Formats: sequence, structure tokens, C-alpha cells
Amino acid sequence: MEIQGLRTFVEVARREGFTRAGQALHLTQPAVSKAVKALEEELGAPLLERDRRRVRPTDAGRMVLERAQGVLDALRAIEEEVAGVAKLRRGRLRIGVPPMVGVTFLPPLLAEFHRAHPGIVLELREEGSRRIEALVQERELDVGGLVLPTDERTFDALPFARDELRAALHPAHPLAGRRTLPLEALRDTPFVLYRPEFALHGHVLDACRRRGFEPRVVCESSHWDFIVGLVAAGIGAAFLPGTICRQLDRRRVRAVALEGPPIPWDVALIWRRDRHLPPATRAWIELARRRLVEGRPAAR
Repeated sequence: MEIQGLRTFVEVARREGFTRAGQALHLTQPAVSKAVKALEEELGAPLLERDRRRVRPTDAGRMVLERAQGVLDALRAIEEEVAGVAKLRRGRLRIGVPPMVGVTFLPPLLAEFHRAHPGIVLELREEGSRRIEALVQERELDVGGLVLPTDERTFDALPFARDELRAALHPAHPLAGRRTLPLEALRDTPFVLYRPEFALHGHVLDACRRRGFEPRVVCESSHWDFIVGLVAAGIGAAFLPGTICRQLDRRRVRAVALEGPPIPWDVALIWRRDRHLPPATRAWIELARRRLVEGRPAAR
């Protein structure tokens, strides 16, 4: 069984299409189809179901996909271990973060890492916390930054920031001049939230339900700056950590602290417990520990 065949099959299954897999692997679509067909013939079972819109693994394909990911992960670990012997002159590091975590904490860290290890290719992916968690679990990312909590049975975590959400309101909102307000005071105000795959979506809804009301969500987004723009346009109230609120233009948006139990925005790096960490991943975690934990106070 050829490794390239396994790698091709995994990319087709992940990307749900032969053309997209070919683009990722720099192969033509016929070459991708040929590699998958050869693997199916060798294993004696169809691995993919094809319809007009996408490609999905069969039952046999899902089993092969799970095993193949482990094999490819082990091979990549070997390659990166060899790169580690060469003082991290080659390799790659796959990092996932929600946009707000990325813009707040990553740029200086990425710059320092790149200066120290210019031969390491940095692959960055912006997703919601729940998606980041799944991608680390599936070995598509080496390390992820996310909003806690996470599954401590599956992941090791390096918490590096603690904060809490504040209400972001248009300056003309009747409550915008308050120093603090209870969350339930906003029950009649439309909400602008992150999309459901972001941890803050659930955090805000859970907090509202504990206070006895179901908010009216009028808009959802994946980007904090767009959410701020919607608040500034008067569409509704949003909820952002103090770290972000301190950057807002008070002429456009007012941030008000929430009374009662806080809605947390606690951020951590996570990685799988059950795998040997390649040198590039270890180097990234150690840099984050020095700069974000030991060298920087918690965000408040």
C-alpha cells in the first residue's frame, strides 16, 4: 500500500471532492481519481460515495480514513523529528485560532517564532473554538487557541488569558451611559452574536437562560470587527471581552460591565494528549508559555 495513495484518499475525504484534493496536493483530478481507485482495488472495497455535490466516505472508507490519519500523522512526526535534529530548519506548524484570539495575542508571537525558525512553514486557520477543538482532535491541526472549557480527557491545555464579557452598545442606547447593568436589562434589545461554532455564542445564550429570558438574535458573524460595526450601526447589542472593548472607539460603541456572575472569556492553547509532539509544536508551546503566561499578566 503506497503512502501517496493513502494521503490522496484522506485529502479527498476531508475536502469532499477530487478537484479540491488535487489542488491541495498539486495533482490533476485524473491523477487523484486514479490513486483512489488503485487503493480501492487493493483493499477490495469502495471507499467513497459520489453524488452530484460532494464525495463522502463509505463505512469502509471511514474506517480507512481513521487509520490513515494515524499513519500519516506518525510519518509526519518522523519527518519533523528529523527536522528537529537539524535544529528546526524544516517542517511546518499548523495552528488554529478564533479571529478574536488571533488578532489579540498571535501577531508578536508568530513574528518571534518565524525569526527563530524561518524554515518552519506556519499554516494558520481561523475557526470557532468548537471547530478548532475538532480539528486538533482529528489531527488536522497541531495546536489550537480557543475559549475554554475544553475536554481535559482529550487535550492538554495551556491557559494564558482570563477575561469576561461586557455589553457593547450603540452610544444612543438608553443603557449605554451606565457603568454596569444586569444582563436581563437587555432582554428587549436585539443581540448580535458570534456564530454557533464559536464558544461565546453558547456562553451568552446560557447566561441569558440562567437569568430567565431567551434573547432575540438578529445577526450572527464570524468576525469581531464586523460585529462591532453592526453595533455601531445600531442593529443591536453584542458581547465582547474587556480586552477588545478597551480598543473600541467610544464615539461609535460603548462598553458596559455586566453585573452578577461574569460570562468568562478564558483562553488557552490545546493539543492532543495521546500523541508525541513534533519539535515545531513543542517549540511553539514553550514560546507561548514564556511570552503569554510567564511574561505577561492575565488580561482583565
